[in-house]
Amino acid sequence: MAGATDKPISTGFVLHPTYRVRRGRPVIQIFGRLDGGGPFLVEDDRFRPYFFVPARDAASLATEPDVAIEASPLQSLTGDAVARIVATLPSVVPGLREKLLLAGIPVYEGDVRFPYRYLIDRGIRGGVTIEGGAEDREGALVRFRNPTLRAATVSPRLSLLSIDLETAPDASRIYCAALVGNETEEVHLTGHTSVPGARIHPDERHLLEGLIHRIREIDPDVVLGWNVVDFDLRVLARRCRELALPCALGRRGDEPVFQQDRSFTRQSRAVIEGRMVLDGIGLVRDALRLEDYRLETVARAVLGRGKLIDSETPDTAAEISRLYREDPAALVAYNLEDARLVLEILEREGLVELALERSLLCGMQLDRVGASIASFDLLYLPELRKRKLVASSVDLGRKSAPVRGGAVLDSEPGLFRNVAVFDFRSLYPSLIRTFNLDPLAHARAAEDAVVAPNGARFSRSEAILPEIIERFIDRRERAKQRGDRHADQAIKIMMNALFGVLGAAACRFFDPDIANAITSFGQQMLGWTREAFEERGVQVLYGDTDSVFVKLSDAENDTSPRDEAETLREAVESRIRDRVRRDYAVEPRLTLELERIFERFFMPRVRRGSSGSKKRYAGLCGGRLEVVGLESVRRDWPAVAKRLQEGMLSRLFSDREIMPYVREVVSSLQRGEIDDELVYVKRVRKGSLDRYTATTPPHIQAARKLSGPPGRVVRYVIAETGPEPVLLGRALPDRIDRGHYLERVLRPVADAILTELDQSFDEALGRPRQMKLL
Repeated sequence: MAGATDKPISTGFVLHPTYRVRRGRPVIQIFGRLDGGGPFLVEDDRFRPYFFVPARDAASLATEPDVAIEASPLQSLTGDAVARIVATLPSVVPGLREKLLLAGIPVYEGDVRFPYRYLIDRGIRGGVTIEGGAEDREGALVRFRNPTLRAATVSPRLSLLSIDLETAPDASRIYCAALVGNETEEVHLTGHTSVPGARIHPDERHLLEGLIHRIREIDPDVVLGWNVVDFDLRVLARRCRELALPCALGRRGDEPVFQQDRSFTRQSRAVIEGRMVLDGIGLVRDALRLEDYRLETVARAVLGRGKLIDSETPDTAAEISRLYREDPAALVAYNLEDARLVLEILEREGLVELALERSLLCGMQLDRVGASIASFDLLYLPELRKRKLVASSVDLGRKSAPVRGGAVLDSEPGLFRNVAVFDFRSLYPSLIRTFNLDPLAHARAAEDAVVAPNGARFSRSEAILPEIIERFIDRRERAKQRGDRHADQAIKIMMNALFGVLGAAACRFFDPDIANAITSFGQQMLGWTREAFEERGVQVLYGDTDSVFVKLSDAENDTSPRDEAETLREAVESRIRDRVRRDYAVEPRLTLELERIFERFFMPRVRRGSSGSKKRYAGLCGGRLEVVGLESVRRDWPAVAKRLQEGMLSRLFSDREIMPYVREVVSSLQRGEIDDELVYVKRVRKGSLDRYTATTPPHIQAARKLSGPPGRVVRYVIAETGPEPVLLGRALPDRIDRGHYLERVLRPVADAILTELDQSFDEALGRPRQMKLL
């Protein structure tokens, strides 16, 4: 590289923004990965934390220590002049902010995290250009001091390392540890004899020293694992502490710090200086819908193979200890395969790449890309600053206000042929673009404002969100053109989140008027769409938020169902666009799409009622069965419901007799042939069984019968003695209550379909059909 006087330029990806206080001065630290190079660290000791107050109140801080008052050309969204308050240290800001708020003085942007403030001011979201700065090295780490940073477009290639520990049942001792990734596959094992595929250490202390040395030597950007934060890394840190060893996993020798989000998710995080820790469970849970998220379940679903210890083994922890004593080679293979499975699952589904794209899009670090409110700040605050404006701080005392959801039209129950589903492409982002639905536009509404159906007013000329969405749309189109599904998905997720944050009280831009303006426009568009179809003599069977289900003609003619649907789509879209122009004098950005055509379609009735249900239907599209909201796709119903419902639907849509199949399933249940399909699987959502006091659901009753902790997921059956727990690898409890499954599971599933055929589940049971009261 050129010398510092030549102002060398490097580009890279921001992995971990943080700061340190050194000799009484805050030092910004930006860890990352250089394009085509190694890890880097930017250190900048010139930046200071700051916030704003109304200029009229600035004099009240004249006597405050550790702050300086600076004039500012900026204004609040409501047009008030502001002064900039610069603090000596980030730790000064929270106390001063609270003091000012108690005195009734507004504080603007007083809660932006110090490292992110640094990045926001420079418009940096993931990619960074580093210009100048004295450069040196700490091993492989390239260090820049006080450079100039700018935003950059980058395509980072990060190094990944999957970690898995095997321990004694109470985690009081680490038997072995596997490392997979970054051209590494190895297992560290305590013992005194050679074991194929393992690096042997005489005791646990030496194992930990060797393990930490190897992690530092491999030097991954991202540490992965399955429950890696709450188990592997916590156990590793605790055992190091108990053995008086430094757990120096950071790029500069720092030990991991464990945190828990303050949001309702209470997500655990491990902060390792200069690296990111990503838990496979969280990444998969956000992307895939599965029965549970044990590594065995996910690996079987994604890779078609599972863990090397049989999933039916009653006590896996005891089996691990037995293997350690009697068959260490098998334990090494098991340990290594667990680490492999994590890496292969994430690679197969592209989940690390998806997190990376989301980070590049919003600027949040990899383990926080799901923090939509913070992501919104990183997108919106720089745009405000371009307009010489500042935002308020979050009002922590503010309570949530009701935000109306999307409209749901009454449904027409029954069986139908040729049902077309139309929906608006990205409805809420399209409404934001069409009507300028935006915090700045709401604050600057003038006489000629756009007035939403809920009465909220928006400027026609000043807005930020429509511009952000335009950029997203252009970027998404480019991603689709180059076949980049990760970028496409990341942008889709981000655009869909824009509405949600405006309805969250924890967002600094929260305003129920804005959120309700978006949904009220959505409700209006859905109503207009129904009217437009009905004006053309077409029956609307159902509608939900952005989708409308329309009955096409049954008559055979020269027009195919798809051609008929496309003609309808063009006419209805044109009608809606004309109404938007006429009623609001804006240019519509709404696109109505033909999503699919069901050759056969079933809309069930509400239970014990005659009206149609909502958010529940099934159809046959291109010969493939699609089910939404019904029992067969609900994780809290036993598998026998799926067997019965999907079997009945496939016969219904192919005009085959249904009753013989229902009798077959009933008979199999009564004979005990499908008992393994009677298991319920439910999560303990309150975290602890003790927190269930007002009511005790069946899965909690079952969990309380276990001898040990139940875990987060409870498996149980209904027996004659009530809910009974089911353990993997163990026989099912005796005396299963088959009457419960017939009446509470099979009957509602069967009758929902049989009623439309003027039949009854009683016929399947061999009972006289019950008379209906007219």
